[in-house]
Amino acid sequence: MILSDTNILDRLAEGDLVIEPLEDVDLQVQPASVDLRLGREFLEFQHANIPCIHPNSEQEVEEYVDETHVEEGDEFILHPGDFVLGTTVERVEIPPDLIAHVEGRSSLGRLAIVVHATAGLCDPGYQGQITLELSNLGTAPVALTPGMRISQLTFTELKTAADRPYGEERGSKYQDQSGPQASKIQGDDEFGGDQV
Repeated sequence: MILSDTNILDRLAEGDLVIEPLEDVDLQVQPASVDLRLGREFLEFQHANIPCIHPNSEQEVEEYVDETHVEEGDEFILHPGDFVLGTTVERVEIPPDLIAHVEGRSSLGRLAIVVHATAGLCDPGYQGQITLELSNLGTAPVALTPGMRISQLTFTELKTAADRPYGEERGSKYQDQSGPQASKIQGDDEFGGDQV
């Protein structure tokens, strides 16, 4: 079952679903979703610095990612073909019986801006800010203003609560993240790691 605005507000009031700061409930809570705002931090990929990315090499992350912080009143210009990692202002806590889906907003989609490449899911038990995988599929640069509503979350209720939710007990590598986080795929089992 997908949660409606009534369900979302009830779960927020109960406190098991957390979205904070939820600055304007009337504006951000939609009929079946919650709009999230764009944060000030971005990770930009500098593809000219390396021949390719090796998912099993942690050292390369620092070589191909630059951090950018957008000051108050400034904008981040997302150029055609660019791919950057951004973050939400809001921190979320997803209870074990819900799964959250990160979706783009239609108004930005009509400007050719997408908010995730593949990572459009927040597992049951996830806590932290959400890293956005921002791309401009259009032909013109688009100015993104921190604080603007950039994405939305929809929530699906699981038939039963997750027995092994995302989190510290599982060694989940993005739990409690703050700001955009680069890939930690090198921690995956197939590369000798032990994180999910």
